[in-house]
Amino acid sequence: MGHAWVEIKVSNAEKEKSASVKAIADTGALLTVTPKNLANQLRIKTIEEELVATGTGPIKVKKGRARIKVSDREELFRVWISDIVDKVLLGAIVLEEHGFQADPATRELKKEPLLMY
Repeated sequence: MGHAWVEIKVSNAEKEKSASVKAIADTGALLTVTPKNLANQLRIKTIEEELVATGTGPIKVKKGRARIKVSDREELFRVWISDIVDKVLLGAIVLEEHGFQADPATRELKKEPLLMY
């Protein structure tokens, strides 16, 4: 597992609103989470609410879709919208689909070949 801080661009699904933010890339986290105030600012639409596991127990969290750009790669992903976190947390799904791994020694992202299976 590893962590790294990275500058990313987050946009709503329609790319009408976007923001450049500093996010923590965490290979130990599966999901990508955005703070509620950023989701509101970018007008990320809520799709549904789900029960998710956290270190302090299960909680209900709203889910939406956002475009996430890391380096030169941009895709539409599911994001969970939290009123608890204050930073964007990039989980393993986004990192792996973009082809990145967090290097714990340098605390930076490094490009990796995409894992097909």
